[in-house]
Amino acid sequence: MDSIDLMIDPSAVMQIKNLQLRAKVIVEGFFSGLHRSPLHGASVEFSEYRAYSPGDDVRGVDWKLFARSDRYFIKKFEDETNRDCHLIVDQSRSMGFGSLGYTKMQFAQSLAASLAYYLLLHRDRVGLMTLDSSIGDVVPCGNRTGHLRRLLACLSREVSGNETDLRTPLGQVAALTRRRGMVVLLSDCLTPIPPLEEGLKLLRSRGHEVIILRVLDPAETTLSMDQPSELVDMETGRRFYVDPQSAREDYVRAFEEHQTSLVETCDRLGVHYYRCLTDEPLKDALSGFVLAHQRRVLTNRNRR
Repeated sequence: MDSIDLMIDPSAVMQIKNLQLRAKVIVEGFFSGLHRSPLHGASVEFSEYRAYSPGDDVRGVDWKLFARSDRYFIKKFEDETNRDCHLIVDQSRSMGFGSLGYTKMQFAQSLAASLAYYLLLHRDRVGLMTLDSSIGDVVPCGNRTGHLRRLLACLSREVSGNETDLRTPLGQVAALTRRRGMVVLLSDCLTPIPPLEEGLKLLRSRGHEVIILRVLDPAETTLSMDQPSELVDMETGRRFYVDPQSAREDYVRAFEEHQTSLVETCDRLGVHYYRCLTDEPLKDALSGFVLAHQRRVLTNRNRR
C-alpha cells in the first residue's frame, strides 16, 4: 500500500476527527493527480473570461486576448460556471450501522465532504440536503468563501432520522432544485425499489444527472455472524432472533435480488450507480463519481 493509499484507507481516514481536514487529506492526496490530468479543464460551450490566478492550468490562457491586452485571462465554460451539484445524504437510522469501528454514516460524511471539497476546487456550485423520511437540513448551492464550512457543519451532525423512505424526500428535492444540475445520492438504499424509482424518475424528469453512491457495510452483504443472536431493527426498533447458519442463504438471496433490481432500475432511468463498501479505500468509492464527472466532460466536449 503506497502513501496515497494510506491517506485514503477508511480505517486511517476515520482517525482524523476534523471533517474538513479529513476531506482535505483525501482530496489533496488522491485528486491532486486528477487535477493535473488532461481531462481537467476540458469544459464545453465557452461562456466568459476570468483573470488568471497562480496555479491555473496555462492551457486555458487565451493567448490572442493576451496579445491584445497584455493581461492573462482564462476561458470559462458553461461546465465550469453554470453547474450546480446537490449532495443528498441519507441520515436514516440504518446509516448508523457499522461493524468496522465506524458507521456507514461516517463513511458517507467523509465521501460527501470530499466531493464538496473537490467540486469547490473546480469552482462548481455545491449544495447539501440531508434526509430520512423527509428533508432535514438544506444548504443551497454556492461556492463563495466560507461555503465549505457551512456544508461540513451540516454534515457533521449525528444521525437522528427515522426509517428510510426515499420517495417523498427525493420528490421534495426535485421540487426544490429547479435549475438543472447534478444530484448525488449517498445512501444505503435499504428501501423498497418502487418508491425509490418514483423519486428517481422525478429527478430525471427535471433534467438532472443523477448518481447513486450506495454505501454498505460488508457485514450487510453476507450476514457475517458466527453465532445465533438477537438483532434489533435500527429503524423500527423491532427485535428478532436470527440463526445465521439457517438464515444466511435466504438473506443473501434476498439482498442480491434487491441489488439486481436496483441496478436494473438505475440502468433503465439513466442513473449512474456505484456500490461503495465501507472497508474499501475511499479512492475506490470516489472513482464512481469521478468517472461520471469525466464522462460528462467528454460527452459535452464531443458536442462542440
